[in-house]
Amino acid sequence: MRSLIATAAILFACLCGVAQPAPPPIDTLHLSVPEAEKLFLQRNLDLLAAKYNVDANKALIQQAKLWDNPVLNTDQNIYDGKFFRHNNTYGQVFVQVQQLIRTAGKRSKLAQLATDNTAIAQAQFDDVVRSLHYTLLSDMIEVGHLGKIISLYSKQIVEVDKLVTGMEQVYQLGNISLKDNLRLKALLFGLQNDLLNVQSQVIPLQAELRLLLQTGDSTYIVPDLQYGIDAMLSQQLPPVDSLVQAALSNRPDLKIATLNRDLQAHNIIYQKALAKPDLTIGPEYDQRSSYINHYVGLSVSLPLPLFNRNQGNIKSAEASFKQTDTQVKQQNSQVSGEVRSAIEQFLVLQKVNSKELSDFAEKYDGLFQNMLKSYQARQINLLDFTDFLDAYKETRLKLTEQQMNFVKAAANLDFVTNQPIVPLQ
Repeated sequence: MRSLIATAAILFACLCGVAQPAPPPIDTLHLSVPEAEKLFLQRNLDLLAAKYNVDANKALIQQAKLWDNPVLNTDQNIYDGKFFRHNNTYGQVFVQVQQLIRTAGKRSKLAQLATDNTAIAQAQFDDVVRSLHYTLLSDMIEVGHLGKIISLYSKQIVEVDKLVTGMEQVYQLGNISLKDNLRLKALLFGLQNDLLNVQSQVIPLQAELRLLLQTGDSTYIVPDLQYGIDAMLSQQLPPVDSLVQAALSNRPDLKIATLNRDLQAHNIIYQKALAKPDLTIGPEYDQRSSYINHYVGLSVSLPLPLFNRNQGNIKSAEASFKQTDTQVKQQNSQVSGEVRSAIEQFLVLQKVNSKELSDFAEKYDGLFQNMLKSYQARQINLLDFTDFLDAYKETRLKLTEQQMNFVKAAANLDFVTNQPIVPLQ
């Protein structure tokens, strides 16, 4: 038994060396939600790329409105090297200028398609802003939540470490058993290991925040969240139908689906216009090869739509329209379901969280300090103290997680409706 205890003591000493929390990065950046949003809009590379896509599509509208360039054709003899300088007796020059005239309003219809694509690009930009903004807010809430857990573990570790130091002296005097001394040290190791696990969860979140905000790789972002839980607990939501209607009106992803349907409707019109033949017209001059010298005429060409009347492209456009129309209906149902689910989740968590829970957490913190003093005074035994500490840790973690889920539910409600419903800052 003694050798087993001694082995456990050596193992604990090694593990304690591993479980020391890593030092925080040097550069610390405290950001409120408005400050983070400002940096996000200024620096995020995904937003810049989406913005350039909008600009590129705007340029295509101008391009679609342009007329086709006229075509110059010429034919002349080159044996004497006298281009355009032949006399009245010898030589030949033929010059023709042709202009393509698109019929059935093809240019305006093509410009309409470019306009539709630009509107889609703008809606995609808005959707990127919306999605990344939600990711930014969720990460900040998550990091803030984990920061509270780190603070909770750190306070417990400080207090338990003091106990371990004191009990080690008491053990050296022979007033407590090795079993109790090791059990207290194992409790400290468990807290340190839990702290490391939480810190490891922060690492990918910090990396994502740095990517979203384009800060330095060594920057540690500390969210300064100032949401009022009491105000959120008393928040009265608008009627469900009004929130659903607001989402149907405001959601850029639904707007993208609707614009795609409009694009396909306009594409049907454009494909039908392509079935109409275009006209090519222009003057021509023939110096000597026509029935008279210095012939001036007018050339006109028009393809005959006997075989290819663009039938396949028209049918394809009609099928694409039906597809996008179905997708709009699906998207409407999905948005409606997301809003109703978000409302239900918020209301459930609003009932679970309460002012009484906050008061309970404060009283529980006070009880923790009393239990520490009671154990130091040997009024309770180690088993009772460790049982209480485990229960205290689990309860405080659940309370903190419950509060975080409530705040994230409020953020999700704003996300699915694409408008501020619950003030978070």
